[in-house]
Amino acid sequence: MPKSMHGVMGEFKRGQLHSGSSTGPVVGNRKQAIAIGLSEQRQQGKSVPPSMKALNRSHGSSAK
Repeated sequence: MPKSMHGVMGEFKRGQLHSGSSTGPVVGNRKQAIAIGLSEQRQQGKSVPPSMKALNRSHGSSAK
């Protein structure tokens, strides 16, 4: 079940947040924990800022 950002950051702080599945390695990077939380919020359909990947894709490549 997807969690709130508060829950995800709590798990990160306690050292219980895993990347991928619950058997994956423990997340040690704060930015990675935020990315996991935002991803879960998007899956729930909550309003969150677009991902950097989506932002880069929308701008396209412009010749200078």
